[in-house]
Amino acid sequence: MAEPLKNMYHETFLREFGMKVQGAYRPFQTERFVSDVLDEGWEALELKGRIRQIASVLGKHLPDLYADAIDVLFQIDEQCVGFPYLFFPDFVEVYGAAEDDWELSMRALERFTARSSAEFAIRSFIVSDPARAMKQMLEWSLHPNEHVRRLASEGCRPRLPWGQSLPAFKREPAPVLEVLELLKADPSLYVRKSVANNLNDIAKDHPQLVLETAKSWIGIHPDTNWIVRHACRTLIRQADPAALALFGYAEEAEGAPLAVSAAIEMKPSALIIGDSCELQYELRVRDGDPARIRVEYGIDFVKAKGQTSRKLFLLSDKTVPGGSIVSGKRMHHFADLTTRKHYPGEHRVVLLVNGVEAAAASIMLNGSAMEQHS
Repeated sequence: MAEPLKNMYHETFLREFGMKVQGAYRPFQTERFVSDVLDEGWEALELKGRIRQIASVLGKHLPDLYADAIDVLFQIDEQCVGFPYLFFPDFVEVYGAAEDDWELSMRALERFTARSSAEFAIRSFIVSDPARAMKQMLEWSLHPNEHVRRLASEGCRPRLPWGQSLPAFKREPAPVLEVLELLKADPSLYVRKSVANNLNDIAKDHPQLVLETAKSWIGIHPDTNWIVRHACRTLIRQADPAALALFGYAEEAEGAPLAVSAAIEMKPSALIIGDSCELQYELRVRDGDPARIRVEYGIDFVKAKGQTSRKLFLLSDKTVPGGSIVSGKRMHHFADLTTRKHYPGEHRVVLLVNGVEAAAASIMLNGSAMEQHS
């Protein structure tokens, strides 16, 4: 199992960082800084908690005046590049929120985001003054540096994972779309991925708005087409009819179902948590014109209280001739993950073609060997 990311912040890392600070600011007490960070509550902190702890303690050991403290960080930030240095922009969020410090904080975030990322830190500024912050995002969307342009999009995602929620943009995403309009054909894939993810966030609250945006953007540029397709991925998984039609997926026709025959089988049909099984499927597409199909299987996972929750897994997404037989195999692992815990019970498994159930089977999942012998 991979080591938790939070463990990258260890005593050696903190001491080496402290020595960099001391090189720019001689009064800095490296050993005291390390000791204060690694206090009695350190071990219980997760990743974001540790980032905040480092930023907060750092501010207590730098000059009292915010501008002077930022100047120290400006002297060493070129030596502090990569994910571990997320506490640089976090420092700005913690200590730079005062009205008089706004311009300096924006300059600092613009600078630090190219070294790590300011996508989390900018969000508190958006919440406190949305109009002013989004004006800044519009300016950043035109910046020559791709990291800054990405910040313009990533920082205002309504549902950014790990990030502070932006409920105002969940309700009304117009300010976000104004920024994304300026990035819809960005030359950087790094930026385009963020634009697509931002639109995908918006689609969860405003699907029709995203579909209208997609229709207006599609065909502008090949890179824009990629953004549109990636942005609508949740709507496609949900088999939204308008999204499927936009991307040319075949529809059910009266008297002519898309899959005229289909079968799915799980081998073995009973297993214990932690084991794997082989999924086999086959379907025949209706005769006639070529059809674009998206073949998925869904598992209705049994939850702790007996209810079920469906998770979809992609098998194939392609255009096939009319009358084609599409088949394949896939191993599915029923081992517990950090994102999914398995529970005993009968799990329904379905084969879906363009969002329509075409075949079904079931598998009996029993408790793990340890649970069975306890």
